[in-house]
Amino acid sequence: MTSIHVLGAGTPTPTPTRFGSSFAIKISDDQIMLDCGPATTHKLVKAGLWPTDINHLFFTHHHFDHDIDYPCFLLCRWDQSVGKEDVLKVFGPTLTEKITHGILDEKDGLFAHDWIARVNHPLSQKIHVNRGGTLPRKPPNVIAKDVGPGKVYTAKDWEVYAAPGEHVQPYLDSLAYRFETPEGSIVFTGDTQPCDSVTNLANNADMMLCMCWDEQSVMDETGESSGQCGTEGAAAMAQEAGVKRLVLVHIGPHLSQQEVKDRTIQDLRNIYDGEILFSDELMTIDL
Repeated sequence: MTSIHVLGAGTPTPTPTRFGSSFAIKISDDQIMLDCGPATTHKLVKAGLWPTDINHLFFTHHHFDHDIDYPCFLLCRWDQSVGKEDVLKVFGPTLTEKITHGILDEKDGLFAHDWIARVNHPLSQKIHVNRGGTLPRKPPNVIAKDVGPGKVYTAKDWEVYAAPGEHVQPYLDSLAYRFETPEGSIVFTGDTQPCDSVTNLANNADMMLCMCWDEQSVMDETGESSGQCGTEGAAAMAQEAGVKRLVLVHIGPHLSQQEVKDRTIQDLRNIYDGEILFSDELMTIDL
């Protein structure tokens, strides 16, 4: 069974019910994470998952609401491991390798002091052994790779393809991803305005998780429609691509209000004739 756990369904604006962007995907025996926004590691555990079971991580782009919990996740996953887990493989646009090395590298990594202390101090060594590990304790080992459009990765039961999104170029590169699984195809748009590259990537997908910042009329009035999808943009892109299910994610504080959702659902249905779902944090969606 392929399922998506919505860990972060929000934006850079913190609210009591949503903050940042992150997802966990279960495909056959693999557990994959997409983006690593605020408190992702904690939300992962609240969803009934565990950091050491995540073996692949894909970043759409490197705004903080998509990657700020990355240091926490890397260190937590390493600290909780007993040395028998698969090496974590991390993929993302430009800066993914730089950020990973900047966190962990022994000489200059901003958090190297943490793992160096845990590798060498007798207390940390004892805790590691009590968890089932052996000494000497090994430093973190992560394979990080900057990627671009095209086929990104092939596993036993799934493949990942990427296409460029249109968000805040030239300052940051953004990618959308398509996962081909035994049960069907899932597209994560990341942050993007409606564009042909993402629409083509989503062609006939079974599910598309599309960013939806706000009600389109509000975005047009405030001038916030550039580089982002609103309700009408998300619906139009899903309709053009022939997507079967549209899941709205990256939902801003205004659109999060139930009365606004209720008001906009008919606008969405006037454009898109498939199933529509507003995401909430800790929601699980089966493909």
